[in-house]
Amino acid sequence: MGGMPRVDYSQSPFLIIWETTQACDLACKHCRASAQPEHNPAELTTTEGRYLLRQAAAIGTPIFILSGGDPLKRADLFDLVRTGADLGLRMATIPAATPLLVEPVVARLKESGLSQMALSLDYPTAELHDRFRGVPGAFAKTMQAVEWAHKHGLPLQINTTLCAESAPHLEEMAALVKRLGIVFWEVFFLVPMGRGTALGGLTATQCEELFAVLYQVQKENRFLVKVTEAPHYRRYVSQREREEDGQRTRPDEPVAHLPRQLIRTEGPGRSIGLATQGVNAGNGFLFVSHTGDFYPSGFLPITAGNVRTHSLEDVYRRSDLFRTLRRPDGFKGVCGVCEYNAICGGSRARAYALTGDHLGSDPWCVYRPETRPQAVSPAPI
Repeated sequence: MGGMPRVDYSQSPFLIIWETTQACDLACKHCRASAQPEHNPAELTTTEGRYLLRQAAAIGTPIFILSGGDPLKRADLFDLVRTGADLGLRMATIPAATPLLVEPVVARLKESGLSQMALSLDYPTAELHDRFRGVPGAFAKTMQAVEWAHKHGLPLQINTTLCAESAPHLEEMAALVKRLGIVFWEVFFLVPMGRGTALGGLTATQCEELFAVLYQVQKENRFLVKVTEAPHYRRYVSQREREEDGQRTRPDEPVAHLPRQLIRTEGPGRSIGLATQGVNAGNGFLFVSHTGDFYPSGFLPITAGNVRTHSLEDVYRRSDLFRTLRRPDGFKGVCGVCEYNAICGGSRARAYALTGDHLGSDPWCVYRPETRPQAVSPAPI
């Protein structure tokens, strides 16, 4: 097991995602970007992308993800992977399951220095998954790519989106991913934006039920489980851990089954782990749009500058937006007074999407704080 230096979130994002393009040949129902097949001519150029990678390395960010759209729609993808790897960044990407994804591409990604590849699987059957992704054959293509990743020694991550329609299939999805030889399972709790506004959401009570499934999966398997846009999962895990160890830990202490800030060796490759305390929008995390805008999260469309006019360092360390997001005791309502807000903080993106206030409470959290309950008003569950 290899280690990674701890990252001071006030100074550097642990993880940066660059949406290299919004071009994609799928038509996924949940797509926050409402991706279309054609490129936006205002996308960052290769030169600008290299500049962004250099800034990320200089500020001390260890992990950099090239996302989309479909990053395979960019002819310079391999060059960007190599540039980042040569700078010492742990590079990952998320190709879409289209005819562009073929075995030589997977092999070349590995040769270019890619540390980890992610594939999306939202349902346990081809019929359901293909309907959700908008293209027949997406499930079969993904399963092919799983085999190619293993063949070429590329650590594999599976991404799954949870919404009202897909949540009932979570246990079946867990059974499927257990068989795929993955190192990382990232489960996204829907934030309604883009095409995702047409999908049904979850209740706070449903989230707790889904957390129970994910917690058991993490306890029983070697691969890491990362929950995205549901940071209250960390509160849930802390509560479970405290129950199981006789309340010996404090609510704000890291717990054993949260994703770790580690790089784990898996066969011939290395898998990317995440920080023990977890990342949140603007707090250990930064998103760069296809046109260069800096966001705290791809699901929180409030910009603090653009790579063409601002430095990554200035935006992350000194902008009011990012600094405010790193002070969870300044959040409003439940999230501001919760004793777990140092390890959780609620989904800033969902608060914004559902309430219009990125500092408001996350409506999908059922928990009522033990501290200052008089300051908290009930939320629908």
